[in-house]
Amino acid sequence: MCGIIGIVGTTEVASALYDGLTVLQHRGQDAAGIVTVDGAHLRLHKGNGLVRDVFGQASMSRLRGRIGIGHCRYPTAGSDNADEAQPFYVNSPYGIAFAHNGNLVNTEALRREMFEDDRRHINTDSDSEVLLNVLAHELQIQDRMALTPDHIFKAVAGVHARARGGYACLALIQGYGLVAFRDPHGIRPLVLGERVTPEGREYAVASESVAFDVLGFKRIRDVAPGEAVYITADGQLHARRCAEGAVHAPCIFEYVYLARPDSMIEDVSVYKARLRMGEKLAQKILRERPDHGIDAVIPIPDTARTAASSLANALGVPFREGFVKNRYVGRTFIMPGQGDRVKSVRRKLNAIDLEFRNKTVLLVDDSIVRGTTSKQIIQMARDAGARKVYFASAAPPVRYPNVYGIDMPSASELIAAGKSEREVEQLLGADWLIYQDLDDLVWAVQDGNEDLRQFDTSCFSGEYVTGLDRDYLQQIEMLRSDDAKAARRSA
Repeated sequence: MCGIIGIVGTTEVASALYDGLTVLQHRGQDAAGIVTVDGAHLRLHKGNGLVRDVFGQASMSRLRGRIGIGHCRYPTAGSDNADEAQPFYVNSPYGIAFAHNGNLVNTEALRREMFEDDRRHINTDSDSEVLLNVLAHELQIQDRMALTPDHIFKAVAGVHARARGGYACLALIQGYGLVAFRDPHGIRPLVLGERVTPEGREYAVASESVAFDVLGFKRIRDVAPGEAVYITADGQLHARRCAEGAVHAPCIFEYVYLARPDSMIEDVSVYKARLRMGEKLAQKILRERPDHGIDAVIPIPDTARTAASSLANALGVPFREGFVKNRYVGRTFIMPGQGDRVKSVRRKLNAIDLEFRNKTVLLVDDSIVRGTTSKQIIQMARDAGARKVYFASAAPPVRYPNVYGIDMPSASELIAAGKSEREVEQLLGADWLIYQDLDDLVWAVQDGNEDLRQFDTSCFSGEYVTGLDRDYLQQIEMLRSDDAKAARRSA
C-alpha cells in the first residue's frame, strides 16, 4: 500500500504535491519522495521517514516546476532501505521518473526478461523499478524522436501485456508530460481531478480523492481499469483504454481499512460503505445472539469508528469511546516488523476505565490480520474492569496472503489462516468473536455503485483474479515474512 499523486499545473506544484502527500500519509509512513520537471531537468528529492521529515525548506526550494509526482510508501518486499524510496528514475529514453502503488506477481520473470531480452539492468529488489523499466523499454521500441499520444498508449498497452498484478502508476516523461495508468483489473485505486485557475486548467491524479479536497481540485472520475491518461506539459488531456477483456475487480480492503473515510473510490463513499458494514454486522449479531446483553459498543480507533457507530445504532446500544489514541504513533498494521507492532499498541491506545468497569462491551475493529493488536486490546479492556469482552470484525477472517500490494503476505502470520472462528476466539482471549460475512461485506460496498460486479477479495476468499504461478505464495512467504525482513535488515 502506497500513496501517489501527480499534478500538471500552471504554476509551481511542489508545495501542492507536499500537501497532497501529507493527506495520503495514512497509505505509507516509511518513505516519501517528489520529483518535478524544471525546464530540461528533473528535480528529485526522496528519503525514509514521514513526509514532514523528508522535506525541508531547502529541499522544497529546489523542486521547481509546473509538473511533478509524489509518492509515500510503507515497507514491503523491495523497500527495506532508502534506495527503494520512490519516485525511481531512468535516463533512457527521454528521462522518466516513476511512482507506483501495488505489487506485481510476475516480477522475477520480468526481471529476467529485462536483462536477457531488453538488456536493462535492475538495480534494486523493487518491483516498481522493474515496472518502470518495462515502460521505458516499451517507449523505446516506439523508435520515435517525438512521441505522440498514440505512441504513449501503445507503450502502456505493452506494459499491460507483460505485467501481472495490481498497480496504479504515474510517470513523468521529460519533455512530454504526465502519464497515469492502472492495471487491467483496476485492483489498486486511481482518481482523476481538475482545477480551474486564473492561469488556466490544471489536472491531478491520486490514489484517493481526499487528496483533491485539500488542494481545491474537483474529482472528475476514476481512471478506468486498463486505461492510460496522458496530460501534456501544456495541459492537454488524452485518455485511452489500453487493455480490454479483464474482469473489473477493485480491492475491497481499500474500503475496509486502507482508504480514508472521506474518500470516494469507484464512485463509492468509503464512509457510507463502512456505515453499511456496521449495519450488516449488527443484523448478524441479532440473528446469532438476540439476547446479547451488550452494555456498550466501543470502536478501536480510528478506522472502525464509522462501522461501530452504525452497529451500535442498529443494536440500540450506547456507542462509547473507550480508548484514547496517541496521535503521534503510526498505524500499527503498516509498521515494518512484528516487534514494532507489539511495542506500539500500548503506546498507541489507553483505556478509559469508566467505560469498561463491570460492563459487557463489544469492541469493534475494521479487521483482524495478525491478531497481535486485537489480543492486547482485549486484555486492556479486561484490565480496565470489563465483565465480558466481545470482539467484532467489520471484515471476514483474513486467511490468505494479499499479493497485490498490502502487507499481509505470509499465511503463517495471519491468525485466522487454517483456523475456525472459535479457535481464533480462544487465541484472542475474547468471550465471543463475530466476523462479517463476505457476502455482506461485498453488499456493503456494492450498494454504493451497482455497476461494481466483482471485487478482489483474495485475502478473505483465496481467489486471485490475476492467477498465480505455482509456488508463488511459498516464494513470497520466504521473501516477505517478518522474519525474512528482519534477516535482511540485520545482514
